[in-house]
Amino acid sequence: MAYETFSKTDVLGCDTETSGLSSATGKLFSIQFSDGEFNVLVPLSEGIAAGRLADLLADETKVKIFHNARFDLDFLSTNGYAVANVYDTMIAEKVLTRGANQSVSLAETLYRYFAIDLDKSQRAKFNRKWDGIWTDELVHYALADVVHLPALRREQCDWLERLGLVETYNEQITKLVQPDSGQ
Repeated sequence: MAYETFSKTDVLGCDTETSGLSSATGKLFSIQFSDGEFNVLVPLSEGIAAGRLADLLADETKVKIFHNARFDLDFLSTNGYAVANVYDTMIAEKVLTRGANQSVSLAETLYRYFAIDLDKSQRAKFNRKWDGIWTDELVHYALADVVHLPALRREQCDWLERLGLVETYNEQITKLVQPDSGQ
């Protein structure tokens, strides 16, 4: 059902939950997907495979929206997932704020755009000693990080266009997905 729903959309918010900051030493616990209305958490930590949802990550016709894509892409790649056609809301926010000395964290960015107060307190529970139990609070936390990404991308794309910064954003995202380009 999730695959059928998401296969009908052009953009898909994506996020991961991990045990740490390094894909070399950390574990990938989950992948979350959202089209802004329908949300899915795939609990990889429980042995649940991404199945056909992994095909959506690699689908070049669908935009996958991440916040701090470098982090998520590193974990996904290390765990054998290919991801194509990436949009990074953190990079877009850096381009849009251009030295305004504003935080580009997801919580701060969502508050600026939508007055959404994102509770990040559950994040600390995902560590090497996590018991692996997906409580309602943890699922809600994980999905809250991804549900707003499609709307945030729409707003940012509008602002990038208005301010003439689309090319600057495209240069930055190219460096992310093709780190050796331009060297």
